[in-house]
Amino acid sequence: MRLVALLLCVFAFACLAMATGRQQEAVFGRTLAVAASRGFRCAGWGALLVALRLTVTDQGWALGLVGYSGSTSVAAGIVYGALVARERWLAAGDRKR
Repeated sequence: MRLVALLLCVFAFACLAMATGRQQEAVFGRTLAVAASRGFRCAGWGALLVALRLTVTDQGWALGLVGYSGSTSVAAGIVYGALVARERWLAAGDRKR
């Protein structure tokens, strides 16, 4: 269940990142429509709530909240690291040309 919660958190933070104009420009090359941004934001928050529900149901409130906090921390680091790595990879590709 912990792996499912972690994957949901990674998905959630990726969606929340794609809801921002800066990341939309970086990934899609343009800013998306307001409805698409709102959809990403709702999907992100919804996935975080589902992950919280799964973790608390599996481990109870005391350990569940601790596990959820850990999952969100690791997931945020993964998404942040992936976005930084993508930018550096693209920048290295531009330097080769």
